Amino acid sequence: MNSQEEKALFKEISKSNEKSFEKLFHTYYGHLCLFASRIIKDDISAEEIVQDFFVKLWEKRQQLTIETSVKSYLFRSIKNLCLNHIQHNKTKLRYAQSVLSETSNNKTDDDSFTEIDLAEKIEESIKMLPTKRREIFRMSREDGLKYREIAEKLNISIKTVESQMGLAIKTLRDKLKDYNTFFLLFILFNKK
Repeated sequence: MNSQEEKALFKEISKSNEKSFEKLFHTYYGHLCLFASRIIKDDISAEEIVQDFFVKLWEKRQQLTIETSVKSYLFRSIKNLCLNHIQHNKTKLRYAQSVLSETSNNKTDDDSFTEIDLAEKIEESIKMLPTKRREIFRMSREDGLKYREIAEKLNISIKTVESQMGLAIKTLRDKLKDYNTFFLLFILFNKK
């Protein structure tokens, strides 16, 4: 799609033409996900960033004016969102590390019990996942395999791996909501 076609397409989108929006989405979605994934090294988060971007693009379609090419605008926007995501995660990591530091410095018998209890609850929750989902989760978090490696080993698509990991994390987050801070640390420090 050349620059003129993109601008014409975007003009139609600003007039709430859903077909034009779908065309733009289908043309760039995969490329933007790959681009985002290369920046943040996390396929699921990359997809979420791109999906959120397209939702906001549609919501703000009538207020947006693009001075550069549409393609440049899309990729620059995703790059900025990825950089924001990285910065946000660094802040979360610093907070998690300070919580861990405080926890280890002020450890009591109750704290030790909570950690043991949490470890048991995590293992119990993982065991309750459907077989294939549990296998994918363990390969990612315990064996440290990348989604592509898991897909190759299990002879399934990367999309299936991403989807199963997303569902596993959501299920575990729901089951461990009473341990929210601890679960966040578990996910952060075991993420590959």
